[in-house]
Amino acid sequence: MKKKFNMPDTYVIIFFVVIFAAILTHTVPVGKFQMEKVTYITETGAEKTKVVPIAGSFSYELNEQGKPLVEGVKFFEPGGEVGVSNYVFEGIVSGDKWGTAVGVIAFIIITGGAFGIILRTKAVEAGLFTLIKKTKGSEYLLLPIVFFFFSLGGAVFGMGEEAIPFAMVLIPIVIGMGYDAITGILITYVSTQIGFATSWMNPFSVAIAQGVAGIPVLSGAGFRIFMWVFFTGIGIAYTLSYAKKVKANPESSISYASDAYYREEFKLSEQQDMEFKFGHKLVLLVVVLGMAWIIYGVVKFGYFLPEIATQFVIMGVASGIIGVLFKLDNMCVNDIASSFRKGAEDLIGAAIVVGMAKGIVLVLGGSEAGEPSVLNTILNWVAEGLSGLPAAFCAWVMYIFQSIFNFFVVSGSGQAALTMPIMAPLSDLVGVPRQVAVLAFQLGDGFTNLIVPTSGILIAILGIAKLDWVIWAKFQIKLQGALFFLGSLFVVGGVLMNLQ
Repeated sequence: MKKKFNMPDTYVIIFFVVIFAAILTHTVPVGKFQMEKVTYITETGAEKTKVVPIAGSFSYELNEQGKPLVEGVKFFEPGGEVGVSNYVFEGIVSGDKWGTAVGVIAFIIITGGAFGIILRTKAVEAGLFTLIKKTKGSEYLLLPIVFFFFSLGGAVFGMGEEAIPFAMVLIPIVIGMGYDAITGILITYVSTQIGFATSWMNPFSVAIAQGVAGIPVLSGAGFRIFMWVFFTGIGIAYTLSYAKKVKANPESSISYASDAYYREEFKLSEQQDMEFKFGHKLVLLVVVLGMAWIIYGVVKFGYFLPEIATQFVIMGVASGIIGVLFKLDNMCVNDIASSFRKGAEDLIGAAIVVGMAKGIVLVLGGSEAGEPSVLNTILNWVAEGLSGLPAAFCAWVMYIFQSIFNFFVVSGSGQAALTMPIMAPLSDLVGVPRQVAVLAFQLGDGFTNLIVPTSGILIAILGIAKLDWVIWAKFQIKLQGALFFLGSLFVVGGVLMNLQ
């Protein structure tokens, strides 16, 4: 009997990428760029500085014989250095609380724990049943509304990690409404990344890229707003079409088996005929006010991971206290601790992926342009390879490169700081407007966040949905191809229009 082929787990995929990266370090010489400090104005009018590489300043690190140095990462490296065998540990502990990797890992675990408390109160389930009874079929309208606002959130303030707690609430709801987890991912995560990729003012992506590229922040806004409306419309139409098909035949969904977790929980609660109590309403009010506080803080004060994680803890503890006081589902004080622990456990796998993904970059020598690395050499090779090619084709290759590069450097701001100082002046030489170079970056960065297994946010969302990455990739590949094709048209169109 022929054995059925099992697609590899996300951890396995990343492991083989690490092995491939390690092989590259034994064949590709390391190099670095000279660095300079640039000043740019943000969309809020604030002046910021960033240290970026100087275009054309690349040089190989040389060995004792004066030839380009090929370092070759070792299998085991003591003393806190990076080796192939310790890529997980080094990846997890790298960075700081303001970003990848340790800050993102802490954020994922803490928000998972906070929402574990909220879900323990059963306020979400009780509110869901009340909603379904009152809407009586018109819940279909929920999908385009949520998609639109989440896409707007991605466009306006770079909504990414913030989608994780929303997914914890909305994925069980859409499954309870007769759809599936993929529908929930479409309206909570895909929507944010479409907004992120097509934004005219995203402070963590396009604003930094434009500032570093030396063009006015918010320039080209009209073109990008049209692009955002176009892609958001495509996303909504695709989601509604897919959701309608799943609603008519739930078993046609490739996530039908994994959805059983929430489906059975929904049926059990439905049998209990849950009452929507005053305590449940208070918990949901805490969640709504907490989310409003987070959005206000991000937009008004630039809150990031440390502040947002703390806000979620406050929301979780407040919900737990309400649950105990009103005896929601017989909740006691110890249940606050145990549900926090359970919620954190559910996302620990996603948190580890963040560390693993960072480990890939560390094996390649890191993403610092001023330090010798294989990534810098590859970036320089691409820049040199584009010289002399037609402008429209160069722009399209830039788009492809940014899409591939995002596998290794998932952070939008990190990718912007590393690639735009090289791509912007290069675009001048090959006849590509700098605005289009930024466009190629933001589309390549944002759209591939929807499928790369090195994205900790994506893996966290899939963890909430109880869905393997391979199953998601099988579904997403068609939409990914469509987004890439349409993105290519906008990039080439930008060159033909001489977008400034």
